[in-house]
Amino acid sequence: MSALAPEGSARTGSDPDDVPGYVLDDQVGFVLRQVQQRHAVIFSAAFGEELTPLQWAAMSRLADIGECSQNHLGRLVATDVATIKGVVERLARRGLVETRPDPADRRRLLLRLSPAGLDAYRASVPRALAVTEATLEPLGPAERATLVGLLDRLR
Repeated sequence: MSALAPEGSARTGSDPDDVPGYVLDDQVGFVLRQVQQRHAVIFSAAFGEELTPLQWAAMSRLADIGECSQNHLGRLVATDVATIKGVVERLARRGLVETRPDPADRRRLLLRLSPAGLDAYRASVPRALAVTEATLEPLGPAERATLVGLLDRLR
């Protein structure tokens, strides 16, 4: 049985329909999805319905870089044009993000955190750090550094 396999999922090999050499619990995508689900639960416990992880990522990037186009923000948070449009619309409706036409190209929207958005961001940073801490809690400091380094290489 795989070290990653949940209890009770041992393969017996007696099923003729089993595909030799493939154990779902050993597949990196499956494990990453499970870890992501665990992280999402932790994030939700900290932020409730206040912010989604993608909304938080957008606010964090805007806090880091200041004003940018909506398309650029989408690339910075690794999401598609349609998704970032919805994220920005929801944040703008809540008064957390301000938008304005780009004077150089009126078809392009520029966005930035509003003063209320910047205040909300600053107030939420400790919770976001606590989410990371809770996600990595099972690991020691060296393991955390190794995991983050390896995941960064896979990015």
